Amino acid sequence: MGDVVADSKVDFGARAALYKWPSLANQRRPDRESYQVSEGTLDECISAFMDKPAATRHLYEIRTAAQPPLVTDILSPEHVIELSRLREFL
Repeated sequence: MGDVVADSKVDFGARAALYKWPSLANQRRPDRESYQVSEGTLDECISAFMDKPAATRHLYEIRTAAQPPLVTDILSPEHVIELSRLREFL
């Protein structure tokens, strides 16, 4: 993975949107659609996500243009946390 990170440039200025899933008892509602809660750069959306309580982060995802190999078009909570670590490292 080290080589992938070294060779990959992530555009944290890319347009992105933070989405939240409706929930019941802190669980995603599969019968509902997620909705947009904020929009901005990938960097801003990662920051907004990381500001959410850790116990509710699984209800969020970030949507952006894919930047292979590190960024997919829909970023799961685990993926966002990894990108946040990468951002701090860079």
